[in-house]
Amino acid sequence: MKLVTWNVNSLTARLPRVLEFLNDQAPDVACLQETKVTAEAFPSKALAEAGYTAHHHSAGRWAGVAILARDGVELEGGARGLPGEQVPDEARWCEARAGGLRVASVYVTNGRAVGTETFDQKLAFLEAIAARSGELDVILGDFNVCPTDLDVYDPAAFAGATHVTADERSRLRAILARGFVDASPHLHPGEQRFTWWDYRQGHFHRGLGLRIDLALVREELAPRLRECAIVRDYRKGTKPSDHAPLVVELD
Repeated sequence: MKLVTWNVNSLTARLPRVLEFLNDQAPDVACLQETKVTAEAFPSKALAEAGYTAHHHSAGRWAGVAILARDGVELEGGARGLPGEQVPDEARWCEARAGGLRVASVYVTNGRAVGTETFDQKLAFLEAIAARSGELDVILGDFNVCPTDLDVYDPAAFAGATHVTADERSRLRAILARGFVDASPHLHPGEQRFTWWDYRQGHFHRGLGLRIDLALVREELAPRLRECAIVRDYRKGTKPSDHAPLVVELD
């Protein structure tokens, strides 16, 4: 079973690239973040023509998440919103049963600056994921947290900023402690692997990135993990997203 998570940074702007990716990679399940469309404008028809059924949580120009299932992969039991989240109208969480697994697509808020109300909301959101995680098999998405310093191109440059604080990392560890493994370091221990690069100053080509897009898989499924690949080619091209897709394969 092949699953993917990808922050597309506007499904409207990136739809041709998403359709190309689906045709090229043929994932069984694709979780998208930052779709940035209204419910009415979500391109369900175009995705259906490409062979995918969609369950989505859409709120307009900000945020938005979706789960796509390839034809033949049953998608059922869809739910929108995360119990306990403080700003539910931002459309940052949806889940469904896909291919026999309970899957969540998540887009954790950036947090902006340490000590702000938005940062506190981020911590609360991560705590809500931990509380919900017992009902899930796979959590895929943009967590806006670098799990360790290995996941940051220059930890000193981020000192005191969001994404790397002890508070954020401890909340992420609390999710993992509920019985999950982080697929990337599980399969590629000790490797520095990035999923996001700033658009500015050629950061992608200079290798200045962060690993903030994660695939968390229940420990019982870990023996089935066969690959966790970052498809860097989809960070290239005309008007790419600032994130690359992360592809996970299970036996």
